[in-house]
This record gives sequence, C-alpha cells and structure tokens, in this order.
Amino acid sequence: MDTFAGKLPAFLLACLLFCVCTAAFGQNKKPQFRVLAMAEPGGHHIEYSKRARIWLDSLAAKENFSIDYIDKTDPISEAYLANYQLIIQLDYVPYAWKPEASAAFEKYINEGKGGWIGFHHATLLGEFDGYKIWPWFADFMGGIRYKNYIADFAAATVKVEESDHPVMKGVPATFLVKKEEWYIYDKSPRPNVDVLASVDESTYSPDSEVKMGDHPVIWLNPKMKAKNIYIFMGHSPVLFENDVYKTIFKNAIFWAVKNEL
Repeated sequence: MDTFAGKLPAFLLACLLFCVCTAAFGQNKKPQFRVLAMAEPGGHHIEYSKRARIWLDSLAAKENFSIDYIDKTDPISEAYLANYQLIIQLDYVPYAWKPEASAAFEKYINEGKGGWIGFHHATLLGEFDGYKIWPWFADFMGGIRYKNYIADFAAATVKVEESDHPVMKGVPATFLVKKEEWYIYDKSPRPNVDVLASVDESTYSPDSEVKMGDHPVIWLNPKMKAKNIYIFMGHSPVLFENDVYKTIFKNAIFWAVKNEL
C-alpha cells in the first residue's frame, strides 16, 4: 500500500516544477505597456533623474510595464516612438532636439499616438544655449515663456484645484514641497490649459520676490489628442521621499496610458 511518505518525493518534485514554471511565466509575461523616459546626462538636475530612475524601475517591475531611457534625441523618429505608449520627459529641455526628433514628437502628441508626462525642465522655454524657442512646444505648454526662478530654492504649499481628476486620486487638498526652484513665466498658462494644482506663493519659505501671482504647477492641455500632463516639481531627489509626489507620479503614468486608476 502506498503511503504519504512514499509519495512525498513525487509531491515535492511536482511543487518544484510548479514553482519553476510559475517563475518562468512571470519573467516572460508581456508588459502592459512600454515607456520611453528622457533624462539629461548631466547638469544640476542629474541627482533627481538618477533617483527617478530607481523609483521608476521599481514601479515598472511591480506593475509590469517596461521602460527604456535615453539622454539625447538622436534615436527619436516616428518609427522609434511607435514602440512606446508613453513618453516621460524628466529633466529634459525643449530645445536642441534633432529636427527629425522634434517633428516625430509633435506628430506623436498631435495625433495621440501615446501619452506624455513632462517634468520641471520641460517648461524652460525661451532662447537658451544659442537655440531659439520651440514655438510648438511653447503652445503645447499653454503659450508660456520662461522668465525667472528661485535660485536659492524655497519650500511651499501646493493646492489641488481638481481633486476629482484621476491624477489627483489619493492626494490631499494641499501638500508641502520641501525644496524647489519655482519657475515663473511671462504669463499664467491657465487660459490655455486645465490646471490641476497651483503653488501658494504666500507660503514660500524663505520668502522670495520671484512671484507671478496665479501660479499653476500641474496642468494638462486638452487641445492635444495625446493625454498629457505637466508636473513642474522635479528638481531635487528629496521629492521621492514625499509619498504625495510619488502618488501623483504613479497616477499620471496610468492615466496617460489610458489605464486609469
């Protein structure tokens, strides 16, 4: 008569095979979507980009999406961008792009080929490093031009204006940003975009004369076919110690690829 003890080796073998097969399935599971992340290779925002990559890689592994990184626009073309359902423009400026890259990017956004999330440096719009302003990108960001910034940094309170938007799910009505070099522009983008959050300039600590009054910091451009969102905060790696910031970032990813939370 067979006993349980006699069956044990076969039982253990079956369990082992099951575990191996399950692990292999998990490794070969097709990603939900593919993300292209753009980050500058150097400069004083590099520490933010490095920390963002650690966080993004961890999130991608947990949520089953893939992410590739580039630090220059040379590989960008229509065919290249067709591989991605989302572009994340970390601290990457809107100038000095190769002509084919800028044309491909415009088409990607204009035709809604995928989603886009931009951070911080994406609104450095003007004449920089000998390059002229990119008119299309300036319109994309609400018709604005960069004017000034708080070079010595300041903490400030951000106020949520559209709490029912998916990107603001789980986000409190106000939250503190401990360190940022708040940009100001020649005008508020509000007339041309949907503002999700703004910074309360009266809460700057230390106070600063660099103010613009109505000061949006998270917005989207509903005129574009691509789902898009700009999040100004993106200078310091300490942002990734902020659970609210990480919630907004994660929400933005899944909203922009149309997998709304």
